[in-house]
Order: sequence, then C-alpha cells, then structure tokens
Amino acid sequence: MKVEVRYFTQTGNTKKLADAIAGAIGCEARDLSAPLDGRVDLLFLGSSVYAAGVAQEVKDFLAANKEKIGAICSFSTAALLPSTYKQIGKIAAACGVTLLPEEFHCRGSFAFLHKGRPNEEDRKAAAEFALGVLKKAEQN
Repeated sequence: MKVEVRYFTQTGNTKKLADAIAGAIGCEARDLSAPLDGRVDLLFLGSSVYAAGVAQEVKDFLAANKEKIGAICSFSTAALLPSTYKQIGKIAAACGVTLLPEEFHCRGSFAFLHKGRPNEEDRKAAAEFALGVLKKAEQN
C-alpha cells in the first residue's frame, strides 16, 4: 500500500502534526508544493482553518491530483473551529475522491489562543491515530 502525507500550513501548526504522522507511518511529510509521485492508495491530508474555510491551495491540490488519490484521511488544526473535515469532504466528493470517516483534529495556537498547541501530547495522539488508520486500511 502506497501512503503519503501532504499538508498546507501558514503558521506551522499543521506541519507539526504532519511530521508526527509521517514519522509514525514511515514516510516523509511534504507540503502541497510537492507533487504526488504516481498513484497513492492513502493520502493523509493536513489542512487548517483560515477565515472559516480551507485554503485555496488545498482545493487546487485535490483538483490537480484527484486521479492519483485512492482515499484521503483528513487531519487539521484550528484555533476556533472544530475541524476542516466537512469542508474537505465536500471538496473530495466534488473531485470523486473517497474521504475516510476517521479524522484527527486538535487546537492550533493563534495569537494568544491555545499557546503551544499542537503540543507533544497532540503530536503523539496524531501518530497513534495514523497507525490505527493505516492498520485498518491494510486489513481492508
């Protein structure tokens, strides 16, 4: 099974989760400027909430790579909103890409909110989450 991790971040919060996930599953976390190298069975896709929405870069990446992605597992950070899962789901559906029901989300620091997040505990939880998703995907 080919698995990759891609993310978009403006503050570095989502990169911290991407690095933890990639380290756990044995690959490299790369930002969205890195093209997918052929077909990917499972893409861990990291995004954040910016002005109550998903960044255009994420939308563009999915549209450009929809033929290469088997399924997406979403992970995200946000200071206020609960996650980007519903928004990623709409984008994935429009592209004809499957979004797994599992997601990982944690608070991200922004200005004076949630200082230090994602923290070590968040990164550990993200790594454990990814291992569980990967194990489940390999069994199916």
